Amino acid sequence: MKIDFSKAFGYPVKVINDAAMQALGSYQGGRMLFLGLGTGLGSAMIVDGTLEPMELAHLLYKNGKTYEDYLGLRGLERLGKKKWRRYVAKVTAKLKDALGADYVVLGGGNSKKLKVLPDGARLGSNENAFLGGSGCGRNSEAGGLD
Repeated sequence: MKIDFSKAFGYPVKVINDAAMQALGSYQGGRMLFLGLGTGLGSAMIVDGTLEPMELAHLLYKNGKTYEDYLGLRGLERLGKKKWRRYVAKVTAKLKDALGADYVVLGGGNSKKLKVLPDGARLGSNENAFLGGSGCGRNSEAGGLD
């Protein structure tokens, strides 16, 4: 069954995932990589106002395991906080460099477990998902999802 949400709500509707919403709400210009440290690993990138949802979580990283296996909840439980924090720092730097990001925003529920933020990263907030989802991102350039 196909649902016409625009017709049902009487407004244009766009559907995006939680990582993309938090990225939009966190965006402050330039090339931003968002990594959501939660049950899994959410990711999105915004380049000069253009949102690109990503699935970096499922790429192989090390020992036959994915980035999500190291940075998601499974990694936190398997590695313990201390090692998990080291992998977050290592992978954040690696992805920032590989994707040419100006900065990285670390969000998601487990981001609060970080004691020190990796170089070039700042902490996101779940509130930013509401800003991004409503199309009112911090930077109107990306907030419209054109």
